[in-house]
Amino acid sequence: MADMHIVPQASASRFRLCGLSFYCRSRRFWPLDIIVPMNTTPGTRPTPRRLSPLVVGCLAATWLIWGSTYLAIRFALAGFAPYFLMATRFVCAGALLMGWQMARGAVLPNATEWRNALLVGTLMLGGGMGGVAFAEQTIASGLVVAFIAVIPLLLVLINVAFGVYPRRSELLAVTVGLAGVLMLTQGSGIRGSPAGLLAIGLGTTSWAVGSVLSQRRFRLASGATGFASEMLCGGLVLFVMSALRSESWHLSPVPSAWLAWAYLVVLGSLIAFNAYMLLLSRTSASLAASYSLVNPVVALCLGVTLGGEVVSTWEWLASGVVMVGIVLLLNDQRTSKAPVPPRLEASDT
Repeated sequence: MADMHIVPQASASRFRLCGLSFYCRSRRFWPLDIIVPMNTTPGTRPTPRRLSPLVVGCLAATWLIWGSTYLAIRFALAGFAPYFLMATRFVCAGALLMGWQMARGAVLPNATEWRNALLVGTLMLGGGMGGVAFAEQTIASGLVVAFIAVIPLLLVLINVAFGVYPRRSELLAVTVGLAGVLMLTQGSGIRGSPAGLLAIGLGTTSWAVGSVLSQRRFRLASGATGFASEMLCGGLVLFVMSALRSESWHLSPVPSAWLAWAYLVVLGSLIAFNAYMLLLSRTSASLAASYSLVNPVVALCLGVTLGGEVVSTWEWLASGVVMVGIVLLLNDQRTSKAPVPPRLEASDT
């Protein structure tokens, strides 16, 4: 068990006078860098002046990389069955990340942390990614995007069950962004099979529930080791789902499918998925899930630049509405105040 370190009063005063950041590394408290000014009152966190470079980088990864995976998945499906594709993607990424952590001297997760990884991985990857993979076979992509865009709102609602109530500004930002995505999907086809609609509905809900549980109740192992364990467990669950659907486990001879698969493993999983999990631990759930609002716009821009697609004035207008929602969400994150733990605790790395 980690030793507990409480900051002495003299040390705390020194941090206030110098304006330095004290890094709270506990998984039970805010892992944000906390700057304590002279006028800070107990029980509140001072207003941050800007998002940290790490958070900005993680946002960029989830926005841009996951926005491009729509195209990568389409290429990969030319050579892989849907569940088999997702299973191999996450097991490979999880094994690479866990191997890297072990080489650096990290400790394997304990039994409780593996159990949590199995639960969260089953919900987020098995239910979430599996549900999307199944749904994309029978319903229009525009409807898939619309369902996924509801995730920030789902996260806000699920957090209410844990006593975390959203601010009006946060709800406004999420609602504006969702409205923009719904505008973007108009005319792209919203019909689908009942099975596909059920799969995408359960998939997005499962992803949202897993995201909140990883924050509130079922903590993973520290840092990248925890993310690796989640990908390994979720990937194994996807293998079981693939076997139950009697999918073919052959290795594709199509070069473009392998290139797309490698892109999904390295950028989509090792970088973007880990960035999302980091955002969940360092920001609000709605900001972490803002990728679901931005990704359709990124996919639209890629379609114009790489696919030679023609975009209507209405679609550009809808993209602008989405961006307004994102700006509101970022501004809300910068100016919000949240409770600060009464003491700072450091855990073993």
